Amino acid sequence: MMASIGEFDPLNTRVPATKIEVTLVIFLLFFMLPFWLLLLPVVVLYLQAVGTKEWREFGRTEVIDNTRNPDFVRKFVLDFFFEEKQNLRFDDFLGQTFCTLGEIIGSTGGRLERTLSGIPGKKCGVIIFAAEELSNCRDIATMQLCANKLDKKDFFGKSDPFLVFYRSNEDGTFTICHKTEVIKNTLNPVWQPFTIPVRALCNGDYDRTVKVDVYDWDRDGSHDFIGEFTTSYRELSRGQNQFNVYEVRHNLEVVLYCSVTQLNFTVAIDFTASNGNPSQPTSLHYMSPYQMNAYAMALKAVGEIIQDYDSDKLFPAYGFGAKLPPDGKISHAFPLGGDGDNPNCVGIEGVLEAYFQSLRTVQLYGPTNFAPVINKVANCAAEITDGSQYFVLLMITDGVISDMVQTKEAVVNAASLPLSIIIVGVGPAEFDAMEELDGDEVRVSSRGRLAERDIVQFVPFRDYIDRSGNQVLSMARLAKDVLAEIPDQLLSFMRSRGIEPRPALSSSPLPELHRHI
Repeated sequence: MMASIGEFDPLNTRVPATKIEVTLVIFLLFFMLPFWLLLLPVVVLYLQAVGTKEWREFGRTEVIDNTRNPDFVRKFVLDFFFEEKQNLRFDDFLGQTFCTLGEIIGSTGGRLERTLSGIPGKKCGVIIFAAEELSNCRDIATMQLCANKLDKKDFFGKSDPFLVFYRSNEDGTFTICHKTEVIKNTLNPVWQPFTIPVRALCNGDYDRTVKVDVYDWDRDGSHDFIGEFTTSYRELSRGQNQFNVYEVRHNLEVVLYCSVTQLNFTVAIDFTASNGNPSQPTSLHYMSPYQMNAYAMALKAVGEIIQDYDSDKLFPAYGFGAKLPPDGKISHAFPLGGDGDNPNCVGIEGVLEAYFQSLRTVQLYGPTNFAPVINKVANCAAEITDGSQYFVLLMITDGVISDMVQTKEAVVNAASLPLSIIIVGVGPAEFDAMEELDGDEVRVSSRGRLAERDIVQFVPFRDYIDRSGNQVLSMARLAKDVLAEIPDQLLSFMRSRGIEPRPALSSSPLPELHRHI
């Protein structure tokens, strides 16, 4: 649950000292509740505004079915301001408690205990807060887990297994960070792949102990413990796209696939004449000294988020549809930096600088051909298909595609590769034809072949422009929408290539596991 106390500052002028993750555990008092009562605990966090003292909801935990001692997976991530008193209120269905963020941080070991009070003079339970400063780690782990020969826990069936991940704390305790889904009635479960921020798993400490518990789900909440094993993120990621086998109690073997996928971000910008003369304010490429144009806004909005997952921060950047100096040759995939052998720019600011420089040196022309750039990036993606790298191509354009037939062919070919394509339309043009490439409704096809996956996301930028002229808000809306499909597209590639657990070299071949994959 990523949000910021700073959102209550109308001018957003405050700079937080750091971000703090707050975890909650509740112990309810049994004598206050009848034994037959079905409990659905959830905790709501309220923040007190500095000026008005009004309490405003910040967020809430997940609901945990039928338990009196909930250990919530969902955390609250708060901006911490050392110089301010940040009042917090936590409500659940039995009572509430108050504290400040500073109290949680300043408590021994970063753990604070408070009483839940509801009925006057009566204690309803105890809530324990744990606080930890978040690291700047931006890695994302993709995992899939399987198990073989689980214990049979259900009298009339097999088992309904699920996994719970915990990260270790300095005081020897553990903090829950992920739960898998329940797989019903099997002793050889194969859980769905999932992605988890490495920050949530170990807060950037690759050697921090990670514990995984295995349970048999029961409807009444009294889940049966099956076994556990411990590992670390370094151990999980030591052999990317290889498989680790862990022995745990009760004759359980778990095969874990963990892959840190590196994102490679490429930009392609439309330099066709329909954008207008860049020296004129009416041009979509106009370089105003007071504000960014639509191309720069789209590039910055998407790029500044993706760059956190690209370790080298070197981004290939291309233009298409321009005449290049000195001979006026038309190109549909020219490096913005002017170096034909090296299209890389350093960081998003480097891409923007190269974009502005190209506007001063090339002649806007046409036509609007997409296929050359798509094929260029697809050729790079075709060289690395083991799941260790994934490519994202951002194309920004003002008009209708001139080579739709060739572009469809390029998209169909690229759909089998680790590649996603984001197309942002800028300006007032009608982009109806673009919907043919966005395969949400009808999958793209070419010469009788359907694309294996939906890899294209198209949006018109004008749908995200804030009416008050707030560029920051416009960019945030755009980035949130166009990037939302990337994780699912990445996982769909993994599945389409069969990148999933299979037996590692060990004494146990796990023969039954093959039949479940």
